Amino acid sequence: MKKGRTQGILAALSSAAFLGITPVFGKLAINYGFSPLAVAGLRTSLAAALIFVVMLLFYRPYLYIYPVGLIGCLLAGAINGLGSILYYMALQRLDASIGQSLYLIYPFFVAVWLILDHQPPSRLTIFRMGLAGLSILLLTTLPGHPADPIGVAMMLGAAALYALHLPINQRVLYEVPAPTVTLYTLLAMTLVVMPAYLLFDRQWIAPSGLWWPVIGLTIATLISRLALFFGVKHIGGMQTALLGLGELLVTITFSYIFLKESLAWTQWLGAAGLGISLILVRLEKPQPIQYHGQGGWLSWIRPPDISRNAPTDIPWGPNQ
Repeated sequence: MKKGRTQGILAALSSAAFLGITPVFGKLAINYGFSPLAVAGLRTSLAAALIFVVMLLFYRPYLYIYPVGLIGCLLAGAINGLGSILYYMALQRLDASIGQSLYLIYPFFVAVWLILDHQPPSRLTIFRMGLAGLSILLLTTLPGHPADPIGVAMMLGAAALYALHLPINQRVLYEVPAPTVTLYTLLAMTLVVMPAYLLFDRQWIAPSGLWWPVIGLTIATLISRLALFFGVKHIGGMQTALLGLGELLVTITFSYIFLKESLAWTQWLGAAGLGISLILVRLEKPQPIQYHGQGGWLSWIRPPDISRNAPTDIPWGPNQ
């Protein structure tokens, strides 16, 4: 149990590291001439194709998923696909560091979705959320440099949708391996972002002809997703989301190196607050991740009950 929790924390931190790089690659791709829809469509479809080929050649057993798990992945992927479109459209209007700061409000939305699913957060989690919220406020408030309001609204919408897909996939991950969830979630995202790209854009090559930001974004997306779902499987969506706040520290660093974006002293204070919120994870007491809660809005996503008392409860299960 303790080993699995430690692995989950390390996976969540690894996911945060790679997710922190994605807005920098995305902003670079947009700066080089790719449209937001092109960035969203290409990175998602390329990542989905890459993991599908690898699993088809070397890990075929991971291609199997039972029906309700597939439906859960498709739902989560469709939701996250819409959020991805909003994210890159917002990134066109905002600095990468400011955009990611706003995006990292998603743990608050995760808490709301989990409460609706009868999984309330602990007191320490609530304190860490409050500290993180104050830190994000410091990071996004810069006198004389107001953020684009449309970009802010889009980024908050993206955060809410990203947060929504985590509890859904958390349910699926009880029974399904993380690579399988990654594959089908990315495929569902592709079914959302690629039609939007083909209908409203169709720009395959940027005027600059530079593809390396898109390739870097694809690799970071794939690795971060694998690590993300492995973390959710072992420590739950809420703790994974809070550890994901470390994305911002990575984004700030690489935004300074590649995009020449810098922070004011108040924003550095906010970054320090986020760091403290991350460190406090070591004080969190492990809580059982609920998958069988009755009445929760996601209670329909569950593994089959094949106990001796309920031998027929497998209509959605892996034996079908």
